[in-house]
Amino acid sequence: MKVREEYHAIPREWVEGGFQMELYSYSKCGTCRKAIRFLENRKVKFELIDITEITPPKLVLKAAMKAKGMKKLFNTSGGQYRKLKLKDKLKTMTESQALDLLASDGMLIKRPIAVDKHKVTVGFDIEEYKKVW
Repeated sequence: MKVREEYHAIPREWVEGGFQMELYSYSKCGTCRKAIRFLENRKVKFELIDITEITPPKLVLKAAMKAKGMKKLFNTSGGQYRKLKLKDKLKTMTESQALDLLASDGMLIKRPIAVDKHKVTVGFDIEEYKKVW
């Protein structure tokens, strides 16, 4: 699995008026599809990134963790979360350990994650999307 570490640099497309945001999503996720429809209906430009192939960089995950909290960043209903028994492990896990784990497997991450130069959202809450995007 690739990690997008070049995030610290502003993508050329943003400077040239192309993509305004990155949306880390999973094609089989109904919540992700709702977020995509919402953004498309509002004519928001975004780059769609398959979170199972390219995980968000730790910088993005850290910003999301700061905004939502560590537990909210994990896909608690996912099979990997249960398989690794993370419910109990999260209580003693450090932020650094959580970031390493999340960066290693996109299926552990709550999705979608929408991020631009200034904002990040985790999951899809229509009211939050209306305010933020």
